[in-house]
Amino acid sequence: MQFGIFSVGDVTPDPTTGRTPTERERIKAMVAIALKAEEVGLDVFAMGEHHNPPFVPSSPTTMLGYVAARTEKLLLSTSTTLITTNDPVKIAEDYAMLQHLADGRVDLMMGRGNTGPVYPWFGQDIRQGINLAVENYALLHRLWREDVVNWEGKFRTPLQGFTSTPRPMDGVPPFVWHGSIRSPEIAEQAAYYGDGFFHNNIFWPSDHTKRMVEFYRTRFAHYGHGTPEQAIVGLGGQVFMRKNSQDAVREFRPYFDNAPVYGHGPSLEEFTDQTPLTVGSPQQVIEKTLSFREYAGDYQRQLFLMDHAGLPLKTVLEQIDMLGEEVVPVLREEFAKGRPADVPEAPTHQSLLAAAQEPKAAEDAEGVSAA
Repeated sequence: MQFGIFSVGDVTPDPTTGRTPTERERIKAMVAIALKAEEVGLDVFAMGEHHNPPFVPSSPTTMLGYVAARTEKLLLSTSTTLITTNDPVKIAEDYAMLQHLADGRVDLMMGRGNTGPVYPWFGQDIRQGINLAVENYALLHRLWREDVVNWEGKFRTPLQGFTSTPRPMDGVPPFVWHGSIRSPEIAEQAAYYGDGFFHNNIFWPSDHTKRMVEFYRTRFAHYGHGTPEQAIVGLGGQVFMRKNSQDAVREFRPYFDNAPVYGHGPSLEEFTDQTPLTVGSPQQVIEKTLSFREYAGDYQRQLFLMDHAGLPLKTVLEQIDMLGEEVVPVLREEFAKGRPADVPEAPTHQSLLAAAQEPKAAEDAEGVSAA
């Protein structure tokens, strides 16, 4: 099972000091967080894509390429790549380039985004969000798997004899997750292609997450990719830890109360009771995260949001140290217990390449036997 960090890259004032980091400071902080994730033994660093204040990550491949050059093992991903407002041709080329630079340590999460004004900024209509996601991904899927593509659709000009460059590394495209909080159409899309489904899992109660994941698993099996239990599922989560749970609540409360996403709404206690947010001791984080399996089944990727709401970098790095040293080792051990042997691990470039080579190896062996 993979564990990691995902960042939305918000530039938010620290409510305890009133200071707002500069964009440069926030960008550099995200890099420091990625490096810390590798240092403490996490598997994944994922960053969002936003084109509006107060967010800074408008160019994920630029940052991830930089992080790739400074890491050795960390899997680089997104949370999200906007399949609706980006040209799928540019996505195909940008992420194939990143894949080569990172020696295959790349996958990505497709999403529609949740900011309406972004659509017209890129010449699109938010009312077509689902249709854009479906059509654009269908084209992207072909661009990575066919050397020459002829294509015509509704939302962009046709392609005639087009080849995207560079081609995917070793002929194996990056693995794709489809991220959604509430849209069954996106879970259906993930199931249709046999891709992964990532449920953000940071705002909604467990019964909602359960319905979305079960729907995806059922449709994954319907399309012949395996049993429902073999579907590829990822979940998000939010945590804030201190050794003493009362200290964690006291320190995090002003950040929660003033957060741009959920501040000035339900109380911290109500939110932690009704959603996956965990504010407390490392043991409480372990217990709550392990409970996700009760409604999502055996899943493949767990990402944590830790650097939001104005938390200073020093605090975030302390949190990642605790995550890597006290929480994730226990989660790895506990999630492995009772995990059925036929439930796959999260795909990597190496596993996808091996799977792609299996038919050829079998064919070669058959030829030798016949000779």
